Amino acid sequence: MGTVEKELPRIGISCGDLNGISVEVILQTFNDTRMLELCTPVLFASAKVVSYHRKVCNLMQFHFQQIKTAKDAHSGKFNVVNLWDDEVNIQLGEIDLLVGKRAVDSLQAALEACDKGEVQAVVTGPIHKAACYDEKTFPFHGHTGYLASRYQSDAIMMLMDGDFRVALFTDHIPISKVADHIKPEVLEAFLRRLIDSMIADFGIRKPRVAVLGLNPHAGDEGLIGNEDQENIAPVVAKLREENQLVFGPFAADGFFGKQQHQQFDVVVAMYHDQGLAPFKALSFGGGVNISLGLPVVRTSPDHGTGFDIAGKNEANEESFRQAVFAALDTIQHRSLHNDLQSNVLKSQYKHRRGDR
Repeated sequence: MGTVEKELPRIGISCGDLNGISVEVILQTFNDTRMLELCTPVLFASAKVVSYHRKVCNLMQFHFQQIKTAKDAHSGKFNVVNLWDDEVNIQLGEIDLLVGKRAVDSLQAALEACDKGEVQAVVTGPIHKAACYDEKTFPFHGHTGYLASRYQSDAIMMLMDGDFRVALFTDHIPISKVADHIKPEVLEAFLRRLIDSMIADFGIRKPRVAVLGLNPHAGDEGLIGNEDQENIAPVVAKLREENQLVFGPFAADGFFGKQQHQQFDVVVAMYHDQGLAPFKALSFGGGVNISLGLPVVRTSPDHGTGFDIAGKNEANEESFRQAVFAALDTIQHRSLHNDLQSNVLKSQYKHRRGDR
């Protein structure tokens, strides 16, 4: 008897901003046909969009398959779900609200397919926040806020490059509002969700977590602000008492310079640039943005739309490729975690019944 070939994971891909480098890095990633041996890609856009970028990027040998829905995806091929048939006025490097709407349409279609089980994860192309923002239809400042709202979940934004991971306690909010968000009960809930995600999504059974302080020198014992001593340190101490490997608050200025991040599985930054400025300085080009705490797997490259280099064949696809790898790894870790939890529950049930 012949062996039955295992079906590859289907990865849904949102097109991102069509005037930027998003479609370019997607095509460059899957122009390496070895990627088709790992997964079945499904791009939510249109054949006309792919054909346009294929020509601009001089990838005329790139082949794709048009399909109606993600469940019709063909393994071994790059699949494109036609969301629209009309022409899109692509002006590379320009901000366009209509193009922004297409990016949102693609994102929503990819997530709907994931909700239905037609794809197992979603990798999102970079969007331009101003082009996508709409008070009524998309009142969000990025993917993470939209995902949190869609799934009624406290999504965590994390950047990663291999074992180097930085999670953001606050993300796209003004600096003037960061301190007001740092409440002990909120931080405690955040850290518990983060630990759960490190276990389920990365298979790290006892994650080591570093928490950065808010103020310079982590407050210098209260000389430079009280938030570190009053709102952060007690939470860290409480979790340590529960035998969780949570440490801090650390003074952020010297933490990365001393390479202390290498001693931890994840670093928690209090605000966006505190974590992402050093992360991108150390890992720019190969990092991945991953949303934790969601019922779906979502990853993204760590760069923006790249309007300044769109259509110039200068974009590097490495970050997008790593985002695909991260999605595949997370699918596998979640599956193993769910199997483990199921086996534990079965064992507990048998024990209660007195089964041998």
